[in-house]
Amino acid sequence: MEGMKRKRVVVKLGSSTLTHKTGRLNIRRVEKLVKILADIHNAGWDIVLVSSGAIALGMAKLGLPERPKDTPSKQACAAVGQCELMYMYDKQFSEYSLTVAQFLLTKYILIEDRRKNVENALERVLQQGVIPVVNENDTVAIDELELEVGENDSLAATVAAIAKADTLIIMSDIDGLYDKDPHSFHDARLIPEVTEITGDIRRLAGGAGSKLGTGGMITKINAAEIAMSNGVDMVIVNGREPENLYKIYDGIPVGTRFIAQTK
Repeated sequence: MEGMKRKRVVVKLGSSTLTHKTGRLNIRRVEKLVKILADIHNAGWDIVLVSSGAIALGMAKLGLPERPKDTPSKQACAAVGQCELMYMYDKQFSEYSLTVAQFLLTKYILIEDRRKNVENALERVLQQGVIPVVNENDTVAIDELELEVGENDSLAATVAAIAKADTLIIMSDIDGLYDKDPHSFHDARLIPEVTEITGDIRRLAGGAGSKLGTGGMITKINAAEIAMSNGVDMVIVNGREPENLYKIYDGIPVGTRFIAQTK
């Protein structure tokens, strides 16, 4: 890759990808994800990881059977779980001689007069060959906790814009955007490519996702709009199949790709 521009991608991992339905860590899947991410990093991709899962891991660490309803308890889970999350990534990536860095962000940090600081830090960390692990700072920024709006999708798109990424990959619990709800209709067809976020596209995106996460397809459409308007392609793929990352790396069509019109 010497003399060649490294491709830069942001990979967003949702709670449903990282955990079992019990809320506990899906060790086999996480190990496979990290191994593939390390491999494609070695092959020439700069990788920024936007990772959910802190609250789910905090629930498991604290022995809670289900996601708390009150905000202070969610904050406590996030505080405990973020330590678990970073420990997990540090341990897993170090097996492949890769270093991670923690970025805890809030929407207030990402406003225009401050986002340059984030951009500078991300750029320097990536130049050092380090993998940034980004998450919403749920311990102090409670908007996502209270509104249940899946802000990590929009956060990932904003980070992709700030990092000047080529592609944003959203790993979810669904294969992509369908022409109708695949959980209700067996004849639902996957839409392989979207070039514009229209009213029809928004109408196709409905309902919430898994019980462990806060988002649904509509938050991913919102993220696609942010990414595309900043010249970043976005791909939604099923995170339960980590090998989808290899398919994207190899240029094999998978999931739904949202193609930016401005590059």
